[in-house]
Amino acid sequence: MVAAGPAVAAPSAGAAVVINEVYGGGGNSGAPYNRDFIELVNRSSNAVSLAGWSVQYASASGTSWSNKVNLTGTLAPGATYVVGGATGSTGAALPRVDAEGTINLSASAGKVALVDSTTALSGCAAKSDPNPCSALSSVVDFVGFGSANDWAGSAAAAAGSNTTSLARKGTQNTPDNSLDFLAGAPTPGAGASTGPDPEPEPQQRTIAEIQGTGATSPLVGQTVTTRGVVTAAYPVGGFRGFFLQTEGTGGPRDLTAASDGVFVFQPSGALDADAVVGNYVEVTGKVSEFGGLTEVTAAAAAITDAGDDFDAVTPASNPWPGTSAEREAIEGMLYQPSGPFTVSNTYSTNQYGEVGLAAGTKPLIQSTEVAAPRSPEALAVEADNARRAVTLDDGASTNFLANSFSTGVCGTRPTPCLTNGDLTPAYVSQSKPVRVGAAVTFTKPVVVDYRFDLWRFQPTATVVGPDNATSPAEFENTRTAAPDAGDINQLGTSDIKVASFNVLNYFTTLGVENATCQPYTDRAGDGVTVRTGCDQRGAWDAADFQRQQSKIVSAINALGADVVGLMEIENSAALGEQTDEALASLVTALNAKAGAGTWAYVPSSAELPPASEQDVITSAIIYKPASVMRVDQSRALGTQSADGQAFGNAREPIAQVFKQKYGKGDKFLFVVNHFKSKGSAGPFPGDEDTGDGQGSSVTSRILQAQALRDWVPTVLEATSTKAVVMAGDYNSYTMEDPLDVLYKAGYTDVGSTFDNDSWSYSFSGLSGSLDHILVNADALKMATGADHWNINSGESVALEYSRWNYHGTDFHQPDPYRSSDHDPVVLGLKAFVK
Repeated sequence: MVAAGPAVAAPSAGAAVVINEVYGGGGNSGAPYNRDFIELVNRSSNAVSLAGWSVQYASASGTSWSNKVNLTGTLAPGATYVVGGATGSTGAALPRVDAEGTINLSASAGKVALVDSTTALSGCAAKSDPNPCSALSSVVDFVGFGSANDWAGSAAAAAGSNTTSLARKGTQNTPDNSLDFLAGAPTPGAGASTGPDPEPEPQQRTIAEIQGTGATSPLVGQTVTTRGVVTAAYPVGGFRGFFLQTEGTGGPRDLTAASDGVFVFQPSGALDADAVVGNYVEVTGKVSEFGGLTEVTAAAAAITDAGDDFDAVTPASNPWPGTSAEREAIEGMLYQPSGPFTVSNTYSTNQYGEVGLAAGTKPLIQSTEVAAPRSPEALAVEADNARRAVTLDDGASTNFLANSFSTGVCGTRPTPCLTNGDLTPAYVSQSKPVRVGAAVTFTKPVVVDYRFDLWRFQPTATVVGPDNATSPAEFENTRTAAPDAGDINQLGTSDIKVASFNVLNYFTTLGVENATCQPYTDRAGDGVTVRTGCDQRGAWDAADFQRQQSKIVSAINALGADVVGLMEIENSAALGEQTDEALASLVTALNAKAGAGTWAYVPSSAELPPASEQDVITSAIIYKPASVMRVDQSRALGTQSADGQAFGNAREPIAQVFKQKYGKGDKFLFVVNHFKSKGSAGPFPGDEDTGDGQGSSVTSRILQAQALRDWVPTVLEATSTKAVVMAGDYNSYTMEDPLDVLYKAGYTDVGSTFDNDSWSYSFSGLSGSLDHILVNADALKMATGADHWNINSGESVALEYSRWNYHGTDFHQPDPYRSSDHDPVVLGLKAFVK
């Protein structure tokens, strides 16, 4: 029995024991196994003692190697050794575990080292540094995958996922992670041969035989030879391959048959010269599944020209199939989308160059926007979303937000060495904006693809921003310069307009002013917004603040409203500063653009609780003195803000009575609300997310709605007012339980009443309204109509001030578009009740 000693320049091609497989998606959504694992294999003809060795893990950019498992026992020739990692809730148990551990690997990116001691690695750094961890003499083998900053050989292995591991190609050990490892279905404890098996003669197969009629190929692991027409090719952008389709196929398809298209992956080198769209080629390679996509992996030498005698392919022409099983029938094939499609998601466009779409004339909808939670109608909406969803991709796997920072290599301070931020993502534009709700027209065919757990339309060539010249689609420009007057004046011309607007953490107290604040940074490493460490939540420095303020001012001045309820304004009093300081600053900026005296603000109410019980963000009211006048003092519900009370985890409702400036119009009470968010659980029973679509803190929001319901009548009585207009960010979609409390109290949501085909918010590709204006019966008699002014939620986040200098193109403009993440809601009112 011998022990494999460390190589002089680790890792070594002659190492006896090496890392054979790495899997970090265990227990996650869709995972086949319920825990992570690292598998070793003995490639030698001798038994090897593992006593005194360890397997160690660090995150993709991390420097700590404290996550390790000490090894024991002896590994026989050709045998494998499975190190168990962290356990989750999804998937089957591993078939066997030889060493128990709790290492929690990332599914997509990280670093694993096989070390000939039990001492955690230290004093080493990234591949670009003089002393990388992968080169330490104690390291027997090393695997960096995904975006890892260290690796063996020339480049890291591909990224893993919840459903794919990184596994060694047979017994190959060059050692180069990018060449030795492929992503595929996890195979823990499957064993390994003591030497390379002779490659079987490749079998001639049609693409349909390779694809099969199921979710996975029946020929996985087999070496095949096939022929087809190149329909799309991606020499840059990370796909490293092309799509191949059987000659003469296309047109209307039998959606129960096998597909005639397949992806050919070329793991190294420049894309083969014959892989040009329109060429007829022969490919020899091994069949595999990459995250659900059937592909053939082939070296450049195994891709050859097959001549000019072939029939051209045509795009498949079926309507977009509603199930994965039907989509499998056209996976990898050229496809011409027909019928209407609508943009449904732009949030990840600036990161991955992808746009979420919905088949049909409307975006995908939050189920609780239109139906009660857990109701059959809500489930039907979710099923409809699944049928209609598809993602338009850019033909690349580029992460446009991936910045590589280093100290001492690129400069004396952390600066980017090589960054994707210098690029510009596809489908982001100010002149041709891509917005949720916009109609999509496909002017070119696409290829049906499945990657990263989503069905996708791939262009036939990589789309590169900002010109997007090869885009297969055109997008309707749905921007408007002002709210829709027709919607606002449906029942007659309004005398007064009121609005609700969440302004996304407008803070005049900046992050740079507080030494404990930590920023989100741009591609140059400079702060843009506050991330954590302090009470501030907004802009990092004065330049960032000016960009933020310019957009908010533009949006509010274009609203055409006479009274505006604002959410997420800095609570200056809670920061120990002059009360209403930030609010006054915003009004000054508004008047600088609109004219002196155009706007005024309602002072904070004396009824608010002590500043120590208030949140660092608050709600506020601004108004136009030329149009409306305040009646009586400002009001607040300030008696429910202590811990354990309704507004202990939210912002206090504030209110002011208004009436038209001239004439004898009716008074109305204007109330502004900002309920607890969905993102974290409050202190009350039932605040945990139950999965019914309402998110966390439902009980908190119900209690806040009840407290609001009970408080408003006391203000009406005290001010001799009848009409109530309640605006705000209720953090509740239209048919959720907190709003139902107010509906049962006699209030009507004017957004869904007058503008029910538009919404104020977009989250995870689903549209709905968190922002509402509710009116009682007296105010409903005054209402003329309402409009959601869609300037924010559907726009790419790349346009937001908080993403300035994230990309090679400067998208900032001092206009209303993406001034916040919520859309304003505007209500028209008559001055008199008939």
